Amino acid sequence: MNNQSPHFSFPKAFETRMENILDADWTKFAQAHTQAAPVSIRVNPKKKFSPELPHVPWSDFGFYLQERPIFTLDPIFHAGAYYVQEASSLFLEQALKQTVDLTQPLRVLDLCAAPGGKSTHLLSLLSNDSLLISNEVIRARAQILWENIQKWGHPNVIVTNSDPSAFQQLKGYFDVIVVDAPCSGEGLFRKDADACKEWSEENINLCAQRQRRILNDVWPALKENGVLIYSTCTYNANENEANLNALADEYNVEFVSLKLNPEWNIETISSNNAIGYRFYPHRVQGEGFFISAMIKKESADRLKLKSNSKLNTPSTKIIERLKPWTLASEQFRWIQQQDLIIQIPESLLNEIDFISKLFFPLGKGTAVAELKHDKLVPEHAFALSNFINTDFFQATDLNESEAIAYLRKDVLAISEGLKCFGLVRYKNQNLGWVNHLGNRTNNLYPANWRIRMSAGINPSPE
Repeated sequence: MNNQSPHFSFPKAFETRMENILDADWTKFAQAHTQAAPVSIRVNPKKKFSPELPHVPWSDFGFYLQERPIFTLDPIFHAGAYYVQEASSLFLEQALKQTVDLTQPLRVLDLCAAPGGKSTHLLSLLSNDSLLISNEVIRARAQILWENIQKWGHPNVIVTNSDPSAFQQLKGYFDVIVVDAPCSGEGLFRKDADACKEWSEENINLCAQRQRRILNDVWPALKENGVLIYSTCTYNANENEANLNALADEYNVEFVSLKLNPEWNIETISSNNAIGYRFYPHRVQGEGFFISAMIKKESADRLKLKSNSKLNTPSTKIIERLKPWTLASEQFRWIQQQDLIIQIPESLLNEIDFISKLFFPLGKGTAVAELKHDKLVPEHAFALSNFINTDFFQATDLNESEAIAYLRKDVLAISEGLKCFGLVRYKNQNLGWVNHLGNRTNNLYPANWRIRMSAGINPSPE
């Protein structure tokens, strides 16, 4: 019997399967798909942005919005003060907090990281002396990932564009590996009409095979007693429980039973020895999602990283000029790649150098400035850094229309009497740089980041 609302059409085979699984709850599940998807954001705790909004219950950083604004027209979003992220996926925070000591320096791999939701979430949870490698195999998506990482403002990160199998070079290196696997997207039907149209049993099988290959490829890179967190945005057992059981059949795996608040309405899944957690849109204020955490109980030799190369560093004179730019400058080192000067945590320098030689990353650390002859031209990423000494620079506060004009890379008239590189800000959040020339202002916002939408309404989600 089909109790589905006529306003949403599921693929027939999917509908039959889910009716059998959900039984009496099928009607609620179908009805949930006729309602607007919840809108949620995750704030950047380093940017001191604290909206007065209802909390996502399993995340310290997640908030629900009453309606979906036009995020493209919100300067706070472009400042990296928050990330638009689906609420169910924020449960990664619980999986991490309940399996590792986040006060310790950890080596973490986010394997399928674009567009950056889980990587930026990880950066907010990890200590400053931890290292995150954020990877995306598709080049165009990796570029978007790097942009979002820069907005988040942390220097303890490398962004790579590699196949999962490449990480076998780092045997036993990672304390945590997060695999948010490409999937059939059943949990996103309400939000993504294309996911529903492209769904097929054949695609499920292809996804399951690809997911299994990804897990097998990256397993050697996890250290003994390291934690693997596996997640998808699908309900299908072939892509979830079956993959976990296949992994447990081949390797020595201990699944972690996470503590849940009963009010969260998250379903615990047990299949043979595998344990996972499933989110249904009729039970939680979020989309469909699946997650599992497991510990590698196999002996594994941990690769010892050594970097014997002589790093190219700026001159002492340049370094002394850079130090006042940065809060806690003694914690950082500056390296020079051609004319680009990059800031890297002192404690991670050798590891980042070693890994860079293996993977040729798209980006690492924080780009601080470009050296042009004897002039230091500040880089946009440094304006968004959580370690910039804002007091050292001339800062100009913009109103909303000026801020949007800046993000569109329009001409601003804010330089009267000023001749210097300066920050522009909106509601205490850095947006980027301008070059004050006394009688005119050069807008230095990156051309490939500029927004192309015209302002028409107040977009602020605050």
